[in-house]
Amino acid sequence: MIQEKLKETVKEGAETVKDLPEDIWQTIKDLLDLGFHFESGGKRIDLTVGHLLLVIVAFIVATVVLRLIRSLITRKMDTENELKFKSIFKFIRYIVYLAVILFTLNASGVDITVLLTASAALFVGLGLALQDLFTDIIGGIFIMVDKSLAVGDVVEIDGKVGRIFEIKLRTTRALTRDDKVIIVPNHHFISDIVYNYTQNHRTTREAVKVGVAYGSDTALVRKLLLECAAKQNGILKSPKPFVLFEDFGDSSLNFGIYFFINDSFSNPRIKSELRFRIDEQFRANKVTIPFPQRDVHFYPTTPIQPKSDE
Repeated sequence: MIQEKLKETVKEGAETVKDLPEDIWQTIKDLLDLGFHFESGGKRIDLTVGHLLLVIVAFIVATVVLRLIRSLITRKMDTENELKFKSIFKFIRYIVYLAVILFTLNASGVDITVLLTASAALFVGLGLALQDLFTDIIGGIFIMVDKSLAVGDVVEIDGKVGRIFEIKLRTTRALTRDDKVIIVPNHHFISDIVYNYTQNHRTTREAVKVGVAYGSDTALVRKLLLECAAKQNGILKSPKPFVLFEDFGDSSLNFGIYFFINDSFSNPRIKSELRFRIDEQFRANKVTIPFPQRDVHFYPTTPIQPKSDE
């Protein structure tokens, strides 16, 4: 009798243990099915915990794969090209994340066409609002791909000169001669005229213009200008400076001393020191720098006789 009861107890326990995995799986399934269930346009939309977990797993897998791809591509790049590629890669990563999320939701049974249709108006408004942002991002990609700009370049845009120290996907930052940072949206570099002083090489040609009085010894003026340029720090010995007699002005004979420097960012200081030196040499050699003047000639005419009161 006791043995029969023991057999029945063991049999019931075995059946309970056998049903236990099914109960656990059913509990997990019920948990994963928790979420929002609603209809839109006659179609059922399910957003559940299972979908959320699936998106998170796909997101993590995509992140790991993208990092692996980035490391494989950039391992043989120099530092400058690596920074440029990483900036572009950020933009690509966002697109991949969006595609992974949509594909995962679609594969898990969520009809994403309903979501896209319902949010079409939102996407249109968002696109219009972010038009400049996307333009800047595309401009940043073009800058990095065609290498029209690089860190360390000296550029002039909208009358401001600055040395670029950072290129990002949306903006480029430069340090001006006044030690101020200007932040330039990247679309300016593809739609506006930009002067890059140092794209081909670091050497640039500069000039200082000066006028002397009529009657001055032009050979002496040329000699003094070349001597001043030769003694000025920051001016290269090769290519050699040269002087041009540029014009007969209204009040002066106009000359220009042309020279080459390898730091165009600091050229205002070099020009200022050169002007001081030229003024000193002209004074020592009695060369006059005239100021604007006009000659007024009076010609005698028959005077007007005042009328008599009588």
